[in-house]
Amino acid sequence: MASIFSRIAAGEIPSYKVAETERYFAFLDINPVQPGHVLVIPKNEVDYIFDIEDEEFAGLHLFAKKVAKALRKAVPCVKVGVAVIGLEVHHAHIHLIPINNDGDLDFNNKKTLPESEMKAIADAIAAEYAKEA
Repeated sequence: MASIFSRIAAGEIPSYKVAETERYFAFLDINPVQPGHVLVIPKNEVDYIFDIEDEEFAGLHLFAKKVAKALRKAVPCVKVGVAVIGLEVHHAHIHLIPINNDGDLDFNNKKTLPESEMKAIADAIAAEYAKEA
């Protein structure tokens, strides 16, 4: 059975998409740690990130780097923090989180944002990503 992330990438479940290539997909986390929290996934469903084949693993990180650059331009922050946890959803993914201090990466402090804010953030990141693509 396909993971929820595979279903999101396939368009079966709606998302706040920020970037997509033939092999990778990036979208906003619906329960962000910080506004602008993005999840970056390979479309090829693999549970554990270190089980991804080398070429795809490198491509995923290069895609995440482009998304992070767009995120930093779209959402005011000092840096974009990166985390790979992978326990909640069995589909490898990278968290990109706008941060201004160490406490901004607290995964126990998830938020719920209004749909209008989520859409505005996704659109802003997507627009910045499109400039780089």
